[in-house]
Amino acid sequence: MIGMKVLFLSTWNPYPPNNGSKIRAYYLLRAISAQHETLALAFCPPTEAHSLDDSLSRDSVVCVDDDPFRYINAPRWMRYLSPMPLIFRSSHAMQQMIEKLEKQTWDVVVAVQMPVARYAGSIRATAKIIDVDTALTYQMRERYLVQRGWLRKIGAWVSWQKAHRYERKMLQKFQVATVVAQHEVAPLQLMTARGSCCVYQVQNGVDCERNHLILERNQDCNLVFNGSLTYSANYDAVRWFLAEIYPLIQARRADANLIVTGSTSGVDLDDLLLDECVHLTGYVEDVRVPVSEAAVAIAPIRQGGGTRLKILEAMALGTPVVATRKGAEGLDVIDGEHLLLADDPQSFANAVLVLLGDANIRARLAQNARRLVETHYDWAAIGDQFVQLVEDAVGAQRGAPVGRRTLDG
Repeated sequence: MIGMKVLFLSTWNPYPPNNGSKIRAYYLLRAISAQHETLALAFCPPTEAHSLDDSLSRDSVVCVDDDPFRYINAPRWMRYLSPMPLIFRSSHAMQQMIEKLEKQTWDVVVAVQMPVARYAGSIRATAKIIDVDTALTYQMRERYLVQRGWLRKIGAWVSWQKAHRYERKMLQKFQVATVVAQHEVAPLQLMTARGSCCVYQVQNGVDCERNHLILERNQDCNLVFNGSLTYSANYDAVRWFLAEIYPLIQARRADANLIVTGSTSGVDLDDLLLDECVHLTGYVEDVRVPVSEAAVAIAPIRQGGGTRLKILEAMALGTPVVATRKGAEGLDVIDGEHLLLADDPQSFANAVLVLLGDANIRARLAQNARRLVETHYDWAAIGDQFVQLVEDAVGAQRGAPVGRRTLDG
C-alpha cells in the first residue's frame, strides 16, 4: 500500500532508545515512517532531553511536555481510591495536541502502549491499531497470584480488576492490537468485545547491524546486568542476585565483578548488598560497551512481562547469558544451546561459574545465540512485518483484499 497518512501516538519519547519501551517505540516508528507519511506525538517528560537522530526527522515527531507516569509515586491511598490505574489518567497537554488534529483525516492511527489509547477515540481514521506491548492486566494478575496475606491479596486483586476493566474498554477503540509475547495473545483476545479487535504477536527485537558480534572479551571475570534499577523488576532481580546468588559465586571466584548499568535515580540502594566488587555505572551513553566487555550477562528476572531486550542485546553482541526462565519468557531459546537457564540460587551460581571457567562454552553459546537473533529477532524484519500488519488493517477496513503475514515467528 502506497502513501498512507499515519498518526503515531507514543507513550515514550522514541529517542534516545535507552530502555526497552523506548527501543520498541523507536524501531516501530522508524519502520513505518520509512514507508509512509507519519506524524508522531510522543510524551516527553520535562526532565528528558528532546533529541532525535538522523533516521527520525524533527518535523515528524512532536514532543508533548508531560509525563504519563507522573503519578507513579503517588500515595498508596490515592492509587487505591482511583477508579483506574493512575498511569492511564488523561494528560491536558496531550489532549490539546489531539484537538488540533481532530479535523484531519488519517489512514491509520497507531498507538504505542495503553497510556495513549484514550486519545485515539476522537481521531478520524480508516483503521486504528494499538501496540499494547505487555498488558497491565497480565502484570497485575501475576502480581496478585504471588501475594501473601489477605490484605495484600485484596489490594492486588483490586489493581488487577481496574487494569482489566480499563484495558478492555480501550481495546474496543481498535481493530488490531499487538503484544510482545505469544502467551498474551489468547488472554487479550478474550478481553475484546466479541472479538472485534484482532490480537497478534509482534515480538521484540535487536538491531543486528548496530550490535556486532564480539567474541573477544576484555574482562573474563566481569558479569553485567544491563538494566535500570528504576524499573521494579530489575531492582528485584539485582537485589535477589546480590543477596542469594553472588555470594555463592564469590566463594569460588573471588575475582568476579558485577557491573550494573542504567539509572539509579530515586532508587533506595540501602536494600542492596553492595560491596567493592559491585559497580553501579548509572546511565551510560552506549550500553554496548559494558555488555560486550563482560564475560557473562545475567538476567535473574523474577517478575514483569514481555520479552527481555537485555537478553537479545547481549546475544547480538556475543555475550553469553544466564537467565531465569521468567527472564527468558517469550524468547524461542533452548537451554544449553543459546543460553543457560536456572531458577534457584545454587543452579544460577553454578551456571555462571561454568561460563566463567570455560571459554569454549562461552564461544559456542555466543555463536548460537547470534545466529538465533539474526534469524528471528532482527528489528529490520520485525519492522517490515509490523508495517505489513498496519497496511493490511487499513486494507481490511476499506474492503480491499489483503495478504496478512503471520507475526508468530
